[in-house]
Order: sequence, then C-alpha cells, then structure tokens
Amino acid sequence: MITILGPTASGKTPLAAALAKEVDGEIISADSRQVYRRMDIGTGKDLADYHVVGHSVADIAYHLIDICEPGTKYNLFQYQQDFYDAYQDIRARGKQPILCGGTGLYIEAVLKGYKLSPVPQNQALRDSLEGKSLDELTKLLIDLKEKNGSNMHNKTDVDSCQRAIRAIEIETYNLEHPTPCRELPPVDSLIIGVNIDREERRKKITKRLKARLDEGMIDEVKGLLAEGIDPDDLIYYGLEYKFVTEYLIGKLSYEEMFQRLEIAIHQFAKRQMTWFRGMERRGFMIHWIDAMLPMEEKVKKIIEISQ
Repeated sequence: MITILGPTASGKTPLAAALAKEVDGEIISADSRQVYRRMDIGTGKDLADYHVVGHSVADIAYHLIDICEPGTKYNLFQYQQDFYDAYQDIRARGKQPILCGGTGLYIEAVLKGYKLSPVPQNQALRDSLEGKSLDELTKLLIDLKEKNGSNMHNKTDVDSCQRAIRAIEIETYNLEHPTPCRELPPVDSLIIGVNIDREERRKKITKRLKARLDEGMIDEVKGLLAEGIDPDDLIYYGLEYKFVTEYLIGKLSYEEMFQRLEIAIHQFAKRQMTWFRGMERRGFMIHWIDAMLPMEEKVKKIIEISQ
C-alpha cells in the first residue's frame, strides 16, 4: 500500500488521485468526517479532485466517503473494519491501494493493526461527567490514557465536551475490557508526507475557508439542521460544523464565527503535524515531499521512492 498524509490544505487528495491514475490505484479515505453524507463543503470532500485530467482523463475510485448518515457517531473501531474490507477488495481486483487523509489516528490504527473493541455507551459514566468543564474532562482523559498506555486520543479528539466524554468512555471501557474483539493485521505501507511551509499553509487555510463560505457552507449546515439533526450532534463534529452551527443558533456573530473557525483550523493543522512527527518517533518512516513542487514531479518522486 501507499499512504499519503499531511496537514489540512497541503494538497493530499489531488496528489493521491494523480498518483492513482499513474499506478492503476484506488483511494481509501482516512478522514474521520468525510464518511458522512451531505457534509461535503465543510469536510472538504472536493470530489472533483478524483476526476484527473492530463494526457488522458480518469475518474479515480474512492472508498470510505459518504458511508453513513449525519448525526451518527462513526468511530475508530468501525473505520478499522471498513478500511480492511476496502483494502482487501482493492487488492483482490489487482489494483494499488492508496490510503489518503489527515486523521493521523485512523492512519496509525490501520497501519499498526490496533487491537480495538466496539465500545458501547455508558450512561452512568456520562451522567457522572455531565456539567464538568472541558479542562476537567481533558485532565480525566489524560489520567486514563496514562493508565492504559494509550495514544488513541489527542486534542483533536477533545475540542468539545461531548467528544471528550466519548473519549473518556472509550478509554474507560478499554481499561475494564482489555481483550480485543477482533484483531486485524498491520498493513505494510510506503508512507509519503506532504510537507507545506507553515506560512503557505496559513495562507491556503484562510483562502480555502473564504472559498467554502462562498460555496455555501452555511447553507449546507442550515440544511442539516432543517433535516432535524440536533445542533449538539453537529457541534460534536468540530471545526466548520461546530462554529457554523453556533453562528446559526445565535451563539456567535458571523465575524466571531469566521475568526474562531480560522484560528481553530490553524490549530488543527498544527496538531496534525504534531501527530505525524509522533508517528516518526513511534517508528514509522515518512518520506516527506514538498507540497509546492509541480504535480508531475511529486508523482514521479513517489513512484521512484516506491521502486
């Protein structure tokens, strides 16, 4: 397998699609929010990226995008199962699997073959945590992670109280039920990291946020609320859905929403890079290539590294 990872706005998807065209590949998404249907603009699905134009035109097959309904809580355990099914299917058809995304936890889980169990909701635990601040919940989570020797959750997973409570629920369950439900083997992969200069990344994030708002991101969230999806469920998804929902329910002005969301995306990209650097410390070899190189050159470099 080939894995392409990098922070948000680094151009991972068009690179993965261009590579897939050259190596007869199919893409498996490693994005924790692109699994949701009708959450397109805010999650940055950019499905047009899979239509690759060059000397010839190709529509690249992709997997694990648009596979569940908004309002549901997709999780790492489900992702691991779905990834492995897609991976086996692609290989069985003689195609090259390419894992692409920025959710470091999902990528690491499938490459290492994390031993996970499906974690049911623990209402008694949830009731006991109700009313605690995000800081208090984060401290509880850190303590549980130390007991478990876990690197399953980082700040990306606890940017709201609801997400922090779910993370605590998972860590508590794993502490009390150490036996894995299903073991999946680790996957051998060449890992390519898309390296983008911090200032360039900041410029791209701001430009992209403005474009997404112009493309109708607020109407997208409005439509999800009109379907009857609880605002708290959208806030749970974080970033665009959190701040746009808070704007639509009157918690934030438009200016506050834009400013806070922009800062949150910059912080998110920084945390992604921290995770990827942590992967290197945990023994993963990541071959970094410059995001600003021409597409043909990037694809050529990856093919050279893979041989």
